Amino acid sequence: MEFGLCQVIMQERTQKMRRFGEKLRTLRKRQGMTLQELSHALGHADHTYLSRVENGKKTPSIELVLIIAQMFDVTTDELLKDNLEVE
Repeated sequence: MEFGLCQVIMQERTQKMRRFGEKLRTLRKRQGMTLQELSHALGHADHTYLSRVENGKKTPSIELVLIIAQMFDVTTDELLKDNLEVE
């Protein structure tokens, strides 16, 4: 029973990471930015981290969520809640 619950929690977490990545990609492309340009604007030397976030393979840090929200003028709720779309 506990293993099943853990598996469900991990699946939900993976889905939320993927959804955040989709929203980040949408916002970035809407601004006409490449992944490299966004990485540079965020002070990252390489785009690998953001690529992994966009593809749902890496969990975004709280700091990244806050910066992305401010940069693209959206709320953290819009970024993090599955049922809300980015406007």
